Formats: sequence, structure tokens, C-alpha cells
Amino acid sequence: MKVILQQDVANLGRIGDIVRVRDGYARNFLVPRGLAVSADESNIRRLEHQKRVAAAVAARLLAEARALAERIGQTAVSIKVQAGEEGKLFGAVTNRDIVDALAAEGVQVDRRHVELAEPIKQIGVFTVPVRLHPEVSGNVKVYVIQQ
Repeated sequence: MKVILQQDVANLGRIGDIVRVRDGYARNFLVPRGLAVSADESNIRRLEHQKRVAAAVAARLLAEARALAERIGQTAVSIKVQAGEEGKLFGAVTNRDIVDALAAEGVQVDRRHVELAEPIKQIGVFTVPVRLHPEVSGNVKVYVIQQ
């Protein structure tokens, strides 16, 4: 019997895969638990439609991420902090501070997207990567200046 998987099933397949399984396994395990539906023509058409819609949404999100990455690449932010005589900060500049500075410039980014390996603890100019999408990232130039 052919079924379309509705969820990932270990040792069988991933969501949307059409797999051939034994009739009893499909009738008694997969279908009652909502893990699969029979692979008749209407379900296959519905699956293809869902794949097309998902591909269109993914393409739109990728285009938005590329546009935002371009905008982030053209943006430089300044963060004023208190520092000691040798340029060491009394605190640290974190990804939350960078996101707040970007928001002040009109660029909205989630703080989890800012890939700061460790907090900035010195005055200077830093290039911080911002991963907006698995395929798209941008770099923002951060100027840490003494207050």
C-alpha cells in the first residue's frame, strides 16, 4: 500500500514522502495515529499543492531576507558606552545592544539572528554578522565609542 507521510517516521521517511508499506502497518499503525494518509489521487494533488504553496512562501521569505541583508550591509551603528583609560569597557556590548541600535536606525532584527561570538569589551570598530536566513547573512558595522 502506498501512503503519504504526514509526519517524520523513523526508518521510513520524512513529511510529504510517498512510501510503500505493508497494508497492516498502514491500516493499524500509520493511519490511526495520523502519521500517514493513503496515497490516492486527491491526496497526491493536495500534497503537490501544499508543496507549491510552501515553495512560494519560502521564495518570498528568501527575497525578504536578501533585501534586509542588503539594508543591514549599508547600515552602521554607533553604541556609546563608558570605558576606562585603556579602552576597556566597564560593561559589554551584547547582541541585544546591537539590535536596539539597529532598531533606532529603522532596521528590525531578532536578537537571536545576531551572531556575536562573545560580547564586545573594547572600544573600536567591529563587523558583526547577522544571519537572517539559512542561506542569507549580512554584516553590520558596529562603532563602539566612549561616552
